[in-house]
Amino acid sequence: MSRLLGLDVGDRRIGVAVADEATGNVRALGILRRSTPDEDARRLARLASEQGAVELVIGLPLDMDGGEGEQAHRTRAWGDAMAARTGLPVAWRDERLTTAAAEAAQPPLRRDRATGRPTRAAITGRRARVDRAAAVAILRAELDARAGVAAAGARPGRDGTQGRGIPAGTGTGADA
Repeated sequence: MSRLLGLDVGDRRIGVAVADEATGNVRALGILRRSTPDEDARRLARLASEQGAVELVIGLPLDMDGGEGEQAHRTRAWGDAMAARTGLPVAWRDERLTTAAAEAAQPPLRRDRATGRPTRAAITGRRARVDRAAAVAILRAELDARAGVAAAGARPGRDGTQGRGIPAGTGTGADA
């Protein structure tokens, strides 16, 4: 069994979590600010080394109908670049609604007493918590899917997916 890094990739931030396949434990690590592809890869490789992670699990923001829109294409290109630069394999996990669920689980924003609006610090902190929680949800879904495949004694692909939560034939997954 191995350790996995889960990534919730956005345009500005990357939520990061780590999971241990043997124990099923998943924990949030934090967020990384997006930078250049080379800098993102350098930081991810260092983090993977520190955590003993051997694979990246990247949330793929599919459209509600399961298709890939512009954001999914950008995420896939970024993930492919990270795989090439870090040498780590990438597994793709359908991340529909993970951010919405993470946002719904957050407490109300603190508001400025004078203006009644949320403070900048409250907004920034909430965004970071949401990104971390979404990365955790992506990894939990990946571990559940892998455990389901192992428990059923099935090979990936038997249930109409590639074992990565992405429908077969969409050209996704580490084995695509």
